[in-house]
Amino acid sequence: MAIEANQIVSIEYEVRDGDKVVDSNVGANPLVFMFGKGQIIPGLEEGIKNMAIGEKGDVLVQPADAYGEYNPEATQEVPKEQFAGIDLQEGMTLYGQGEDGSTVQVIVKEIKDAAVIIDFNHPLAGKSLMFTVTINNVREASAEEAMTGIPEENKPAESGCCGTGGGSGCGCH
Repeated sequence: MAIEANQIVSIEYEVRDGDKVVDSNVGANPLVFMFGKGQIIPGLEEGIKNMAIGEKGDVLVQPADAYGEYNPEATQEVPKEQFAGIDLQEGMTLYGQGEDGSTVQVIVKEIKDAAVIIDFNHPLAGKSLMFTVTINNVREASAEEAMTGIPEENKPAESGCCGTGGGSGCGCH
């Protein structure tokens, strides 16, 4: 039976870029999301829709259905003094604030004498990704989950942190 929109899905996954594992929650808390709400990358959601509870499979996701194609124009040259106090290294990830106040992730692409080239592309942009996924559970959403789009497992506990054992994946920092 296919997974349907607004159902709550719990998965265990490992993501590989070629032979390199780039993300995994194997042995940790499952990823819990509401299906059909754009809470995971589209290619993975499409790839698991016909899987059943307990089923394990591989899903190859192309860049357009993952983090997009690499955009060579999504770089910016910034004066080096804006990075005062930071031990800059090529390839490192930095976080800043976008014009709309949101958090922006950039990668240091090149360090010049007076400037730094930063790359706004997602680190996995332009890459085909292989997900090995196990469907742990699929259930109907409660009325509150359907209204908010937030699975009960992802809500903060009364103590002010996540009830899923904490960790950065649940939004508690």
